[in-house]
Amino acid sequence: MAHIRQLFLQHLAQTSEFPLMLEIERGEGCYLYAPDGKEYLDLIAGIGVSSLGHCHPKVTTAVKNQADKYLHTMVYGEYVLTPQVRLAELMANNLPDTLDSIFFTNSGTEATEGAMKLAKRYTGRSEFVAMKNAYHGSSQGAASLMWPKDFTQAYHPLLPGISHIDFNCDWCLSKITEKTAAVIAETVQAEWGLRTPINGYLKKLRQRCDEVGALLILDEIQAGYGRTGSLWAFEQYGIVPDILLTAKGMGGGMPIGAFISSKEIMSVLSYNPLLGHITTFGGHPVSCAAALATLEVLLTEDYIKDVPKKEQIIKEMLKHELIIDVRTAGLWAAVEMKDFDTVQAVIKECLELGLITDWFLFNDRSLRIAPPLLITEEEIRKGCKIILQAMDKIAEQVYA
Repeated sequence: MAHIRQLFLQHLAQTSEFPLMLEIERGEGCYLYAPDGKEYLDLIAGIGVSSLGHCHPKVTTAVKNQADKYLHTMVYGEYVLTPQVRLAELMANNLPDTLDSIFFTNSGTEATEGAMKLAKRYTGRSEFVAMKNAYHGSSQGAASLMWPKDFTQAYHPLLPGISHIDFNCDWCLSKITEKTAAVIAETVQAEWGLRTPINGYLKKLRQRCDEVGALLILDEIQAGYGRTGSLWAFEQYGIVPDILLTAKGMGGGMPIGAFISSKEIMSVLSYNPLLGHITTFGGHPVSCAAALATLEVLLTEDYIKDVPKKEQIIKEMLKHELIIDVRTAGLWAAVEMKDFDTVQAVIKECLELGLITDWFLFNDRSLRIAPPLLITEEEIRKGCKIILQAMDKIAEQVYA
């Protein structure tokens, strides 16, 4: 019989020519375990998904309890399902009053697609302004928002009417006009290697959108759910978007996303035409049950409150001759080095030493750190020591 690794290469569609090939048997807390028992400290949490670590007992209990009641019943929005309703209620209770209508999706990409349709339908406009070096998903609409075009050129033509501006660029805001349906921006630019708003940029962006009647879509698919030290990252910048995107850390490991707006704006999807946006599996009861448990834990435990202390440990410990810069946004860090080869060498050595990290899509010179929010201070120190140990070995090879 073929080995599982052979079957993986033979039957699963590959996304690169060099898959990581890390075989995982189980996960618990901040750790993943290989079939041979090797332990890995997970410092990327499935790219920010496992916000409460792997197999959090309250999440898994919620999943099991809901699975015993019912799974799929009918396409989203047709039946009154308690997990969906309770989750939507708790989310709305922890958002500004103008963000009180929630459309559940399967993923962040689908949340982006839904938000784009909503903005076009509500404004009657068709043009979008997106930020350079931002990532909002890989389906054709979401991919049309991406610049540079390295990851999309092979699939052109994509959607027309999309222009791109630089994040944190004040004079670029003039490109937002009365023809713009919406501007979409990440509250913190993730895949560019963590770039935070400066000089009141988001307030200026909000003001410009208001001046020309464009909607502001904030993508918190990675930045939301406590990652930056507040439940929603935009809370730190004194603005409220017209549409909010969330996913990843929302489900505690289960697939779910959402685009969120006001009842007034969201209502346009229900007429002319009827069923203006629909999904079969979005808001799946089991995923909603997991997401509800996740949010309840985040609201009752101190994980979000403790983010600044844990962030400080990373900033204090990660100092090395290979490191050019360390940028953080809460419990989230980009550790910049001189080039992609150095980053890949450090990632590989970290794996040998039992630690999982990664890089950024539009900044392959930086190491990604985004552990579960429940990681302890001791585990953070352990992780930083392993990274420094890996860097020591790489530096010996480079400077030998």
